Amino acid sequence: ARGIQHTAVRQAHRKHEPDFHDKYGAMVLLGGAAMFTTVWGYVLTQLNIEWGFSPVGRITPREWKE
Repeated sequence: ARGIQHTAVRQAHRKHEPDFHDKYGAMVLLGGAAMFTTVWGYVLTQLNIEWGFSPVGRITPREWKE
């Protein structure tokens, strides 16, 4: 039991080594947010999307062909 306690204490006091998320987590998050904003900014401003979903007044019937 003493050996397990010593091992637990040693592991608790060892220096924490930064992993990928510690090193790059904020940069990846900010990069993703910038990419998201850029793409949706382009989609909403440059593509000619008609935002009204109602077809009333836009669709005219064609002549009937027999």
